[in-house]
Amino acid sequence: MEKERYDIIVVGSGVTGGWAAKEFTESGLRTLVLERGREVRHIKDYSTTNKSPWEYRYKGYDPHKIKEQYHVQSLKYNFNASSQQYFVNDSEHPYTYPNDKPFRWFRGYQTGGRSIIWGRGCFRLGDLEFEANLNDGHGIDWPIRYKDIEPWYDHVEKFIGICGTKENIAHYPDGKTVLPAFDMNTAEKVIKQRLESYYSDRKLIPVRMAHLTKVEPGQFKGRSACQSRNMCHAGCPFGAYFSSNSSTLPAAEKTGNLTLRSNSIVESIIYDSKLNRAIGVRIIDAGTFEKSEYFARVIFLCASTLASTGILLNSKSEYFPNGLGNSSGVLGHYLMDHHKNIAGTGTLRGHLDKIDHGHRPSGVTIPRFRNLGKQETDFLRGYGIYGRAFREGINPKQVGVGVEFKDRLTRPGPWRVALAAYGECLPYFDNKVVLDKKRRDKWGLPLLKISAGFRENELKMRRDMRKQIEEIMRIMGLKDIKITTGSHIAGDATHEMGTARMGNDPKFSVVNKFNQSHDIPNLFITDGSCMASSSYLSPSFTYMALTARACDHAIGLMQKGSI
Repeated sequence: MEKERYDIIVVGSGVTGGWAAKEFTESGLRTLVLERGREVRHIKDYSTTNKSPWEYRYKGYDPHKIKEQYHVQSLKYNFNASSQQYFVNDSEHPYTYPNDKPFRWFRGYQTGGRSIIWGRGCFRLGDLEFEANLNDGHGIDWPIRYKDIEPWYDHVEKFIGICGTKENIAHYPDGKTVLPAFDMNTAEKVIKQRLESYYSDRKLIPVRMAHLTKVEPGQFKGRSACQSRNMCHAGCPFGAYFSSNSSTLPAAEKTGNLTLRSNSIVESIIYDSKLNRAIGVRIIDAGTFEKSEYFARVIFLCASTLASTGILLNSKSEYFPNGLGNSSGVLGHYLMDHHKNIAGTGTLRGHLDKIDHGHRPSGVTIPRFRNLGKQETDFLRGYGIYGRAFREGINPKQVGVGVEFKDRLTRPGPWRVALAAYGECLPYFDNKVVLDKKRRDKWGLPLLKISAGFRENELKMRRDMRKQIEEIMRIMGLKDIKITTGSHIAGDATHEMGTARMGNDPKFSVVNKFNQSHDIPNLFITDGSCMASSSYLSPSFTYMALTARACDHAIGLMQKGSI
């Protein structure tokens, strides 16, 4: 077994697994990264990155195949022929849920995980978020505040590259090294001026994103600035947006201390009760079904919220009959996701002599403006609004004859504005994931049974979202306003989190303020499962900062001989 022993085992190669690999290998530690999916090498394995839409037969849309094999994944906004290869086949990777509580679990099983197909929004959580549970009594208090994680936001930001603007909004902390934002177009500048002239507490600003608008010292060599191709989810050969594939994993590989094993499904964690340590992992080869074991001093779970929780629940023993590290009994509970699908569209009259060029990958946002200094609504917490402005496409159904008609056919339509809201979900004990006692996958592992939904607080918030989007669009001077209310199915925002939450008290939480298991000192969980509340902001940047911070803490403990 000696050749199968490492200093660190990292489960998962997505945004958190990639960061763990980078931090540990650069500290000289032999690190094994286990990825349950296939190998995808940066550039080399982006097989659709230069294909045009017309090169796919029927634009790549096979209704029967999608219905049978991708009935969940195909609901994601960026699922298409070019990105399909980075989404799991639902028929091969099933999960279960109650009939009255559907759940959408979007997944990518390959090197880099969902970092190839993520939305790339990067936001810092401020103390408005870290103190929310304490202030209103929902959930447990976060054991950290912004000052604890701020240096790690800085650390991650410099390496991944985040573009945006500095706005000096107290509850929306600015970065230290933000890159220039993508320019707002003419229509966005117009509606920004109208919005900010009317409201004293609301701003329309560029979305902060993990995109290189210029290359600065600190980014991994070989990445280049965004080309605005609008082909992000086919895999970016320029490395313009951050992914594990283009950045953290190559940095880890460069050290010579990385071993990456693909097609390695972690069945469970091996626990030594005499040492009270997690000493290794049991894996199943996804292709051959062969079982094997690997050993290390420290285990980092970075497989994604539901996957990491499933591994812990399946790692049972007489000492932990309800799942490894689950003395609190809260493992699997308090599952959260953002709620969305409240949106509006409207027309901005005029400015037809202006148009934007290229396919900018970003948009604009109105940061949270509800319940900031005091409780002012009938719901707790808040939401943000995101959107963009664009010229409508050419209308081929125009009526006319002659030169004027031909001239109109070459011109795009009017400026349109689209806005949509993302809201926070409170932590509820009954929103949970457990192991299905009856059904197993083809590798013999129990399926995950997920039961989660939104409640009265979120429904009240959604009513306000709708009302405020309509009001904002009128203030912006838009015409032909249309407000739509879609489904609010948990999982739809792809921000599942909270099932192994962080806290000071081992009786009510799974990990401490350094993402370290309360029960097992050499076990760390740094993906979204550690979140004590959801905020309304995309959480991936926070996951990465928490991971880097946890790695630093673990390295310090290893140097002291504590783990």
